[in-house]
Amino acid sequence: MQTRMLNLSVSLICLCFVISGALVEATDNMEEHIHHSHSLCAGEQDYVDRRKRVVLESLNKLGINCSTDWVPHIALLPSGGGQRAAVGLVGSLYQMEKDGLLDSLLYLGGVSGSTWSMSTLYSDPQWSVNMDRAVSMFSGPGVELEHALAWLDKRANKELFSLTDVWGLLTSAAIMKHMDLRHLSDEASRNATNPYPIYSAVEKGCFSDGPIEGKWFEVSPHEAGFTELGLFVETSLLGSKFHSGELLEQKLERDMVELQGVLGSALACSIPPWFNVDGHIDSAAEEFFRIYNTLDKLVDLIRSSTSDPTALSDVNMLQKILEDKVNVNRSTLLKSKNMEERKSIFQLWRVELLEEVDTWSHSLEDRAFKTSVSELIMKVIQLIKKWEWGTTRNHLYQHKDVPPCLGTKEIFHLVDAGLLINVAYPPFLGEKRDIDLIIVLENSAGTMFETLTLAREYAAELKKPFPEIDDKVLEEREWPKDCYVFEGKEKEPTIVYMPLFNRRNCQDAEEINAKMEEFRAFQLPFSETKIKFVLETAEANMKNNKETLLREINKAVLRRENKK
Repeated sequence: MQTRMLNLSVSLICLCFVISGALVEATDNMEEHIHHSHSLCAGEQDYVDRRKRVVLESLNKLGINCSTDWVPHIALLPSGGGQRAAVGLVGSLYQMEKDGLLDSLLYLGGVSGSTWSMSTLYSDPQWSVNMDRAVSMFSGPGVELEHALAWLDKRANKELFSLTDVWGLLTSAAIMKHMDLRHLSDEASRNATNPYPIYSAVEKGCFSDGPIEGKWFEVSPHEAGFTELGLFVETSLLGSKFHSGELLEQKLERDMVELQGVLGSALACSIPPWFNVDGHIDSAAEEFFRIYNTLDKLVDLIRSSTSDPTALSDVNMLQKILEDKVNVNRSTLLKSKNMEERKSIFQLWRVELLEEVDTWSHSLEDRAFKTSVSELIMKVIQLIKKWEWGTTRNHLYQHKDVPPCLGTKEIFHLVDAGLLINVAYPPFLGEKRDIDLIIVLENSAGTMFETLTLAREYAAELKKPFPEIDDKVLEEREWPKDCYVFEGKEKEPTIVYMPLFNRRNCQDAEEINAKMEEFRAFQLPFSETKIKFVLETAEANMKNNKETLLREINKAVLRRENKK
């Protein structure tokens, strides 16, 4: 009897071990898709190791003494700024290739408008050795309207269709003249010819009301996730359905047109140039501008993409409705009103605009023959009423140890990171990527050096090293130099800061303001003349500061040697 009981006890113990092991294995499988770490994932580390060989060869050609162990970590961070930023980035890269500097870059990190160029550039696996081809993309034939509408019609049938998809189409087809239907994760298996790309967004909920750790979101060919939380998912699984870290249902990865809509959506919320009233912009005004901007850009896309007389007649009617709502007397009227009165006026304008667009839309519906353009516009109008951007399934839904603004929602909303900081500093601060030198192409509108001071505040809040900024330099914001160096001492990276318009190419502050107005983000796609001017301006800035860059790259090598 005792022997039988002993055998039974042993069996039960063994069974417990089997069950326990199975539970552990199940838990491991459940968590394996979520990567929780503040170190590089294996895929990025492998790419970086291979890219360093390219960087080493480049430095040796430049006459910079360097060995495998001393290869500096250099990141080029172009700011946002709509088409101005997109074109300026390509001009800078073009000159860097000519000067032999492009291959010294380990990383390229974009935000907002600069990501439009990045997504197009990386469609060519060899773009960094053929910048002539990259420059030519701005003068290409463009995208056939029927092709663009076919993409949008297919996307409209998906579950999480939103205005982000419409905006991605507008920027891809109308501005970049290229629709890239590949997936970002396709680049994970590429060779290291190009700098490693990092794209940035912010999560709308945490951005509005959440901790700083839940705000910044980065996407690379290998993984996507929250920079400061250190919680990542494979990029191919971004948008799939998760619960408590478990992958419940894999969904198709976003293509680059959709991703471009997420990354560069701030322009849709900007204030149009006809509005020249000082003072606070409240929610009622924002809602009106959102509707106006989206319809206005839609009209631009259609006009630049079709010669169909019926389609053009339709959009001309819509354009007249928009123009009637924003005549110059409107701003004059607002200037004489207080904030409460302005709020009521904007609410009324919003209702009137939607009613008139609805009436116009119904006139298209009643017509026996509907064009693809009219069907597109009617779909967009429905989305405008809902006003959802960046709708994405939350891979951290019910995940442990995440802020409430993330963990309690099945869906989150990724939007333009320029709303927080218009340069992608966050992924490149701290130990994870251990950057020695950051080169900033400052193409932003607004106050000069603002992105720099915002990044300083961000780093201070998270206790990350950041170089000292002399406040006397900030006094030059109205008429800045073409290049500033903010030198890191030990753990801080050195920052080379290069404003697009500056005292070398503008004779005074007034000319800088005039240039920013002429090349403002909110306008029709640039003409070939404007594109050529921005390209040449960016090229000249880079050429004029080649020696400064070489000096700082050499210092970065010495810093890396000292670290070793």
